[in-house]
Amino acid sequence: MKTVQQWYSEYAESHQNKLNQSIHYICVPLIFLSIVGLFMSIPNTFLADLFGVNSLLFSNWAIIGLIVPMIFYTSLSFRVFLRMVLFSALCIVGNYYLSYAVDLLIASVTIFVLAWIGQFYGHHIEGKKPSFLKDLQFLLIGPAWVFEKMLKK
Repeated sequence: MKTVQQWYSEYAESHQNKLNQSIHYICVPLIFLSIVGLFMSIPNTFLADLFGVNSLLFSNWAIIGLIVPMIFYTSLSFRVFLRMVLFSALCIVGNYYLSYAVDLLIASVTIFVLAWIGQFYGHHIEGKKPSFLKDLQFLLIGPAWVFEKMLKK
């Protein structure tokens, strides 16, 4: 199994261009946010009954959907796990409040599509294919790498 630094180094190979990196700093968190929003858009009556709470903030499918990524992040390092669980919680809270302003499903799909357009534009500038085309696990490495790079600055 690769170490977190091996994952980051391999991911960084196709993210050398400063503009592409800047695009990733914006688009990768937005994609993560939108995926959390998509999961939160799934009706939650089963979870509300299961947990005894009928609140989008506490009983939503995003909480269930984030279990596997959090296990993956834990396998990388506890520090990565803590960052990503904090960011995931912020995404849940952000989507909760966003749902009061707009239709969460429509907003999440819109953000998802626009952010992926930005990502592919960044890779066009870079002149290299996205890492996830080689290994889907890079879809989970991307957010962790972005936060690692941002926190080092």
